[in-house]
Amino acid sequence: MRVVTLIAAVVVVALLALTMVPQTAIYQPQLIIGALAAAVVAFLSALLQRPGSASPAPVVAEAARPVAPPPPAAKQAEAEVVSFLAVLQDKGRLVDFLMDDISAYNNEQVGAAARVVHSGCKAALQDHIRIRPVRDEKEGARITVAPGYAADEYRLIGKISGEPPFSGTLIHRGWKPESVKLPRVLHSGGDRLPTIAPAEVELK
Repeated sequence: MRVVTLIAAVVVVALLALTMVPQTAIYQPQLIIGALAAAVVAFLSALLQRPGSASPAPVVAEAARPVAPPPPAAKQAEAEVVSFLAVLQDKGRLVDFLMDDISAYNNEQVGAAARVVHSGCKAALQDHIRIRPVRDEKEGARITVAPGYAADEYRLIGKISGEPPFSGTLIHRGWKPESVKLPRVLHSGGDRLPTIAPAEVELK
């Protein structure tokens, strides 16, 4: 899971960096959407990281029947992340959009596709993850970060000295989950992850 989180985080940084390159200005909508999608994957994979559990105490039983071992927690979490990616593909064609070569399309075509992806993926996100801002103030407002703040909820930039409370300007309100309801995945055996989208074949 840490590998999934790291890869997704690198993709986010790379896509956001590309938005600052003048030559890629015409592709900014799809770069931003791609960065948001990678951020969702990084967030979900980080959320689903679970510490390994201790070995259970042996149980003595007569004529014990062999039982298939449950899937490892990490593999189950990865499968759930892939299943949510499948939801984003089903609702908003996210994977189709990100994996397609859009260099052949003009800005109007890319913009029209981005609207479809945005609408579908937003609906899927709202169905499965309840999200609210970390801060309710408007961006640009002067705020105070109180002592004992959660380190993952704030990114302090600029000149940092001393101990909290810190006062500064709110650049981004941040996002945090209130609840997560990922698609449940039934283990079918083996280490194969679920399919994001099946291949469609028309028979005649």
